[in-house]
Amino acid sequence: MTPPPESQPDNGPPSPRWPGALVWVLAALAMLSLQPVLDLANLALLLVLAAALAALWLPPVLSMAACAVAVLGFNFLFVPPLRTFTVDLHQHALLLLTMLSVSWMVALLMARQRRLAEAERLLARRARQLQDFGEVLRDADDPRERAPELQAALAALVHRPVTLLLQGAEVQRIGECTNDEMEGLLTCQRQGQAMGPGTGRHEEQAAWYLPLRGRRAGLGAALLPLDALPSADATLRAHAQALCDQMGLALERAAATQAATAAREEAGTQRLRNTLLAAISHDYRTPLATILGAASSLHDQAERLAPEQRQRLAATIIDEAGQLGRITDNTLQLARLDQPALALHLDWESAEEIVGTVLRRTRQRHPARQIKASVQAGLPLLRCDAVLLVQLLDNLVDNALKHGGDATPVEIVVTREAAHVRMAVRDHGPGIAPAWRERVFDAFQRGDSATDAPPRRGAGVGLALCRLIARAHGGELVLRERDGGGSSFECTLPALDTQATAVEAPP
Repeated sequence: MTPPPESQPDNGPPSPRWPGALVWVLAALAMLSLQPVLDLANLALLLVLAAALAALWLPPVLSMAACAVAVLGFNFLFVPPLRTFTVDLHQHALLLLTMLSVSWMVALLMARQRRLAEAERLLARRARQLQDFGEVLRDADDPRERAPELQAALAALVHRPVTLLLQGAEVQRIGECTNDEMEGLLTCQRQGQAMGPGTGRHEEQAAWYLPLRGRRAGLGAALLPLDALPSADATLRAHAQALCDQMGLALERAAATQAATAAREEAGTQRLRNTLLAAISHDYRTPLATILGAASSLHDQAERLAPEQRQRLAATIIDEAGQLGRITDNTLQLARLDQPALALHLDWESAEEIVGTVLRRTRQRHPARQIKASVQAGLPLLRCDAVLLVQLLDNLVDNALKHGGDATPVEIVVTREAAHVRMAVRDHGPGIAPAWRERVFDAFQRGDSATDAPPRRGAGVGLALCRLIARAHGGELVLRERDGGGSSFECTLPALDTQATAVEAPP
């Protein structure tokens, strides 16, 4: 986890002063030891050098005072007459005045450079803090979870506890505050403008109220007490506001992401609903018209029809009603399986029983068609929703009967392959055109066969539903073209040893 953006005081620890004092002591010792071999001008250069070095650690006032004391000491120890503060020659007076002026100028320049360097370090530290906090917010799924880190960073700036107010479905407060301060936070959040000293609004307050601003609105506010620092530090307030704005933008971005996700889900649901309605309204017309025509004939002309004709009309009604039922079941299951967080009704099932159920249903609907089944012995149990797997195989068999040719058999082959069970439905028909072999699993698509045969009836949801059922069980459904002609739809499901990790059972 990324550490809090900054836990140290904003200005950093103060510089030690003892190195500056040590420089002056070493310079005095050096001048005393070198007095016999150096002239007065060179000794003066040592003093100016010491003033420059000591100014690296000493504050300006103390550095200038040290320079004045050093010049007096230099006059007492090295300028004739020695051991007095009297100056005989005008050039010695000029030398001492120049030494003092240069030492003070060097001390002031070094102090200014120190301030500039400290300001640059402070800006770099604040820039790094903003960058680190931005990365923390970027990686956060919920920016509210990072609010304590913003609170710690702001508290390090003002050296006082900070209170945050986060706006959302409900107002969240982090930290303690009085009723008046709470009202100030709410006002700051609603107006989206800073309040307090130096802001031009409610400057009589003893704290800064900074909004957590997004692009269009305030999404919260922060209360920063000012007891421990000057209230007119505009750069500090600007940095604190930048931290608050980062949180505001992250909150706005998270809210926008949630709204976009909800809108996409709603649009997907609406699109699926419209597609289902369009498919149902289109594909129900032909069966309903056929049922209505057959029923009308039986109702109006039953006495004039031969028994064979009446039986044929009744069989038509039964067949078309069954087709309507399958279209309805497939469409409703497709809508259910396409929803997120789907929970299947899982249980341990036998592949033999599932195939047997499909065979019985298919032979009742198509007694004249030849359907073969081959189930490998010793297959493991499948943890699955038996109703859905029966519907998967039933749809595949029905698809093979429709498109595989009227005189060719349909085969159901179930085998064990490593850690999976493969259920294949094969036909000997013309196959599927290459351009449709991937799109055939899309909902409401009717693929063309490899021949010029007319299209068959159907809503175009059967194969899409089959793939969804397979994937809901942790498996996959693929289409393979057979070498001798025809198609093989193969559903691969995890077997007993891997099923427990592939599918979560509902509570």
